[in-house]
Amino acid sequence: MTVVALLGTGRMGSAMARSIARGGFELVLFNRSPAKAESLATELGATVAGSAAEAVAAATIAISMVSNEAAVEELYRGPDGILDGLAPGRVLLEMSTVPPYVCQGLDDEVRSRGGTILDAPVSGSVPLAEAGTLTIMVGGDAGALEQARPVLEAMSSRIFHMGLLGTGATIKLAVNSIIFALNQSLSEALVLAERAGVERATAYEVFANSAIAAPYTKYKEAAFVDPAGTPVAFSLELAAKDLDLILTLARAAGATMEQTETNLAIIEAAIASVGPGADLSAIAEHLRGT
Repeated sequence: MTVVALLGTGRMGSAMARSIARGGFELVLFNRSPAKAESLATELGATVAGSAAEAVAAATIAISMVSNEAAVEELYRGPDGILDGLAPGRVLLEMSTVPPYVCQGLDDEVRSRGGTILDAPVSGSVPLAEAGTLTIMVGGDAGALEQARPVLEAMSSRIFHMGLLGTGATIKLAVNSIIFALNQSLSEALVLAERAGVERATAYEVFANSAIAAPYTKYKEAAFVDPAGTPVAFSLELAAKDLDLILTLARAAGATMEQTETNLAIIEAAIASVGPGADLSAIAEHLRGT
């Protein structure tokens, strides 16, 4: 049986772990806050590792899903980190949303230990991760992707091999730029409809069955219609982080992204009014002035 190490058991990591376990894989979990990993391990019948090195040493495929570049750096190069536990033949899937240079910068060290690293970020939120219907965008060695494919298939409905290492991270940021634009438009349109006399749930039902009925529009319905009763899936704080990454990449590539700059400014204003931990859909709450 393929043993999968999953490092990072936050909202997305936990949802991914459930799909992997449902796919029949043995799981080893690691989280910097051990209580989160222990609770999930009890639920799934998984094993908890005491360090990232221990988790990777026990597995053939290792997945990292953490919040930012600094967390990735600590996970790989910190004491008892991934690089300390890496053995020949292991495939590392960096699924966090980070700039392309992060995996590129780890490549030589991973290869020197006989492993392979792929950047494999996802498109889709917690409900899609739990349903095993994420879209996964992979950059790096095609042979390593085939080795990891059965694990990725347990979490996804589509897997794209984008090309060289770093291209998965690049397309993830491009996709997210559209997600943030759509979220902003949904927020504005919903508040407009409400203030002009249309009931909120009715307005959103039309959105979800109109020309704008993208998957995002459909799976965010509960968050927009009942924000108080719907768990946070993706926070404003993480959105601001991603938008910074997008704009940094855009400057390096010479791409103009005026709408993305506007979206970041509005998200920063929303953080100030509703808090960094609020769901991305809380842009609508910010626009309502509540």
